[in-house]
Amino acid sequence: MEQQKPDFVLRRALRFTGNVQGVGFRFRAVHAANAVGATGWVRNDRDGAVSMEIQGTEAQIDRVLLAVERGTYVQIENLWAKTIPAIDGEYGFYVKDDA
Repeated sequence: MEQQKPDFVLRRALRFTGNVQGVGFRFRAVHAANAVGATGWVRNDRDGAVSMEIQGTEAQIDRVLLAVERGTYVQIENLWAKTIPAIDGEYGFYVKDDA
């Protein structure tokens, strides 16, 4: 029988480019993250990209990314991702002021 890996909480810094602003990307991210219990933030960047820091299990993060990607007009061309230190005591997922 295959042993299941424990669910470790991790935090990822993500940057999305493509058709990602003005298409409900941030709304979908907030809704999906709060639905699965992930924490962090999402914001529009001045250059047309979207940045996100998301914290949760690998499965929670994957579910949020799939929900965003399924957006009707969302078209992610590039995704940059980096694992960063988790933040203790963080609560909720929200839209951060534009950069």
